Amino acid sequence: MRIVMISDTHSMHRQVKVPDGDLLIHAGDCLGVGTLEEVEDLNDWLGTLPHRHKVVIAGNHDWCFQTDPEAARQRLTEAVYLEDSGTTIEGLKLWGSPWTPVFFDWAFNLERGDALAERWARIPDDTEVLITHGPPAGILDKVSNGSHDESVGCADLLAAVERVRPRLHVFGHIHEGYGRHETEATAFINASTCLASLKPLNPPVVIDF
Repeated sequence: MRIVMISDTHSMHRQVKVPDGDLLIHAGDCLGVGTLEEVEDLNDWLGTLPHRHKVVIAGNHDWCFQTDPEAARQRLTEAVYLEDSGTTIEGLKLWGSPWTPVFFDWAFNLERGDALAERWARIPDDTEVLITHGPPAGILDKVSNGSHDESVGCADLLAAVERVRPRLHVFGHIHEGYGRHETEATAFINASTCLASLKPLNPPVVIDF
């Protein structure tokens, strides 16, 4: 199975050249300001893509999935939407979750510690592809903070990944962390399409399972 991964397109999806594949994963921040009209445009675009399977999760910019979830989900007909939920595609078990540690006042934010740990505890042990909006602590999660880089990923998410040991963990959120990191158990992909400057210049990441 060829998996194509994008994230953080911020409603600039039509500027992204998406390669063909079997499964397209969008790891959140698919919208600009989080309106239902943006979901409709995203859905229209997804319908033009050739991938047999498409999976989308929300991110901190995707407000309508939190404030008007029924209406948002009704408009997303061209993809499977996951929110603390899973699906099986051609025998592959996926789980998706939008939550990230509190950063100002964005959608799907939770306090570090028990609140986030409770969400990650829901990830089934047999998950093979984990999709979260944010990164685990210490993996493709650094932002520039003046004279040094700061790791801003979630420690409780890292603990959950170490428990589950998925074959693939896809995320975005930290645009500067775009890239790939591999351990013995897991391939970690930060698929952020936008640069820190919000220009959608990072190409989609493609792997063959």
